[in-house]
Amino acid sequence: MVQAQATARFIRTSAQKAGLVLDLIRGRAVNQAIATLRFTRKTVARDIEKVLQSAIANAAQKDGYGGDVERLFVSACYANQGPSQKRVRPAPMGRAFRVVKRTTHLTVAVTEKPLKVAPVAADGTPKPRKPRAAKSEKPATARAKKADKE
Repeated sequence: MVQAQATARFIRTSAQKAGLVLDLIRGRAVNQAIATLRFTRKTVARDIEKVLQSAIANAAQKDGYGGDVERLFVSACYANQGPSQKRVRPAPMGRAFRVVKRTTHLTVAVTEKPLKVAPVAADGTPKPRKPRAAKSEKPATARAKKADKE
């Protein structure tokens, strides 16, 4: 099981805005995450897609990588707050307003899903599974219970 991550530092957006987009791809398969980012109408989605592509490339360089991109998924992604640039904007009557230009550090981690191996009998046929016990039929809601009583 290969794990890899990539980080982009000092991206000119707030961590809160980046976190909204990162929530869309967390836990998804890599190809599905890329498709989601391509059609997301946020500017930071392009930067996140670059970081995701970099994490995929980092995973491909690791020892033990199976070579199948289909088995990679986004195991973790987060946006940490970076340093803020303070600027001054002139305001009416000789005053000044402070403008804070925020930055963020984007991190995306990908992990390879393990292969599902089915148990095989000695003669090469798959082992039969034990049948599951049937669940008891219980009414799910209070309204269903009331209807049963009547």
